[in-house]
Amino acid sequence: MPRFSVIVPVFRVQGFLRECLDSVLDQSYTDIEVIAVDDCSPDGCGAILDEYAAREPRLRVLHLPQNVGLGRARNAGMPYATGDYLLFLDSDDTLTPGALRAMADRLDETADPDVLVFDYARTYWWGGTRRNVLAQVLAEGGDGCFTAAEHPEILDLLMVAWNKVHRRAFVEREGFTFPPGYYEDTPWTFPVLLSAERIATLDRICLNYRQRRQGNILSTTSRKHFDIHDQYERVFAFVDSRPRLSSWRPFLHRKMGEHCLDILAKPDRLPASDKGEFFRRTAALFRKHKGGGPVPRELRVLQGGYVAYLARSRSGRLGAELGRRGLQVRKVAATRVKSGWSAAHEHRPLDPDLAVYSAFSHRGVLGDPGAIYHAARELAPHVRGVWVVREDQVPLLPPGVEYVLPDSLGYRRVTARATYLINNVNWPGTLVKRAGSVHVHTHQGTPLKYMGADLRDKPGARHGFDVPQMLRRADRWDYSLVANRHSELVWDRAYPCHFTSLRTGSPRNDVLVRARPEDGAAVRARLGIPADHRVVLYAPTRRDYVRGGLVDRIDLARFADDLGEGHTLLVRLHPSLTDGPSRGMGLSELHRRGVVLDATDEPHVEDLMLASDVLVTDYSALMFDYANLDRPIVIHADDWGAYAASRGAYFDITADAPGHVAHSYRELAWLFASGSWRDEESARLRAGVRARFCAFDDGRAAERVVRTLMLGERVEHPVPVAVVPAQAGHDVLTSSRAPS
Repeated sequence: MPRFSVIVPVFRVQGFLRECLDSVLDQSYTDIEVIAVDDCSPDGCGAILDEYAAREPRLRVLHLPQNVGLGRARNAGMPYATGDYLLFLDSDDTLTPGALRAMADRLDETADPDVLVFDYARTYWWGGTRRNVLAQVLAEGGDGCFTAAEHPEILDLLMVAWNKVHRRAFVEREGFTFPPGYYEDTPWTFPVLLSAERIATLDRICLNYRQRRQGNILSTTSRKHFDIHDQYERVFAFVDSRPRLSSWRPFLHRKMGEHCLDILAKPDRLPASDKGEFFRRTAALFRKHKGGGPVPRELRVLQGGYVAYLARSRSGRLGAELGRRGLQVRKVAATRVKSGWSAAHEHRPLDPDLAVYSAFSHRGVLGDPGAIYHAARELAPHVRGVWVVREDQVPLLPPGVEYVLPDSLGYRRVTARATYLINNVNWPGTLVKRAGSVHVHTHQGTPLKYMGADLRDKPGARHGFDVPQMLRRADRWDYSLVANRHSELVWDRAYPCHFTSLRTGSPRNDVLVRARPEDGAAVRARLGIPADHRVVLYAPTRRDYVRGGLVDRIDLARFADDLGEGHTLLVRLHPSLTDGPSRGMGLSELHRRGVVLDATDEPHVEDLMLASDVLVTDYSALMFDYANLDRPIVIHADDWGAYAASRGAYFDITADAPGHVAHSYRELAWLFASGSWRDEESARLRAGVRARFCAFDDGRAAERVVRTLMLGERVEHPVPVAVVPAQAGHDVLTSSRAPS
């Protein structure tokens, strides 16, 4: 019999689930069992749980046939528990290192109490951490045990199940279960603490309570918040069934009033049209359960009407709100006058046959948006495509491309009326998403390094990067294109916004999947590379641990010389380094002398990949695109530790590499001198990466986007997907939205 049964209800947390499970299974205290309840999660949670269960005998997975909600999912797990104590862990939260050992020691010290209450910290999506503000209540609990009557302050703590461990025999004896609906912890926690004969505290942060930007059930605007009234009715019914607890009624009456008014005051809980009804039901419940004694001053508003409540709640903030709104109006008016904007365009209907494109901050017809544009011209010629392009890039546009300049009147006209807005960079904050418009974000490849909200703990990497502002812009996304399951999981975590993942593959990779030998030959001829040369493409990424981002990890002249006759070293710097001093630190001179070929200015990186025979890179996402060519890849990772520490990485590329890994220049040179760069082991490693990161790339990604989003056709998934209960019905579109 294990000491702890950890019950983890799971629903729509695929981006956080591994972290949660690892925090439990990697604890130094191992006398546990984990019961994970897949509450018919529509994302990849079920598959993740099965993966863990296959290698971890302490983990048991229950797949529920239908979604039942958090409370009932916990109930479903309890009959399978065999541990001395029950710990309910929400699947987006994590245990701190050493937490279970600390709990076990405290239980031993206090001779197995009915309930042990421990501390937690709120961890915010933007990187902040804040400890429970009532932590002193735990310290004041003393060394031994107590009852709620002896230490009533324990009831001032957050009324949740996850900051406690419960003796299983006590729970079974009392018949405690979780009710359906929102706020299910309220009619669990009050009865538990009021019934417990022995309560102990642990003044230690044992749990990180994740504060998600979006996706938290209780922060979802819904009439489900009316459930709070039924939950308190259950609390009062429990107290009424146990006469010895009748003295707690005034306390619970006050708690109920405070709790309901708190819900009413929060702007994101109740639909505006339902707030009056919520107030009236709260007031009726308050009157129903009122006993003797005076009503606390802060709750007297429940003795009046809703109009009086509104007048009181508004009076305190009216002046400040008027000032804030006035400032906003003046700023917007000034901006529109300055730009020549006509507000009439905001009220004109959307043009169903207008698509606006941009790529790489308005650098031209490039990347995924470019591939989608060309596919749309062929498959949906009725859709007019307009590009947003920087003025210095206009001369480089292909003939016949319609364009507007950023922030011009033409730009504002087309972005205000376009039905489709397709970009691989977030649109500026001034662009307002209109109802009915379809925003498609294509990203810029498969992520190895941390992105989006995951940068919150990497201050060097996010220097000058406003994560909250970026996410507000990402809130406009309707669709996120993904080339593999890894990307889908990362984007779901790194961008906590409401969007739908579209498993299309990467449109820009279509040319790689369909590549013919003559395609590369044509590019070589254009670049002046001899037809019989072996072309080595070197594509380093930027570093976040140095000013400017450039680190000369390789002596390019030496590398070109070591490669020898019959080789061309093709160099492409990261796009963020093109306008800085990087190329003036040797690359331009080497290019001028013909030692290397500097292809940094080549607009289409796909052409460079087609022209090459092998890719040498460090940590550039280009490797995942290049794998579609099934050509050798060599990773030069001599500073992996510094890179991963400063930027953050989703996995260790040196352990899961697409080819041989060189940890020094000497190893890199040897790989080419010996011919090992293209041996059987290289092919084996490459095959594994292709299976993992090229799964959805089949050469029809751009077509799939156009047919699905512009033509409304149902397009077959690029590869078969194993259907598990958590993914049933989601083989084409995997939604990040809550079910309707």
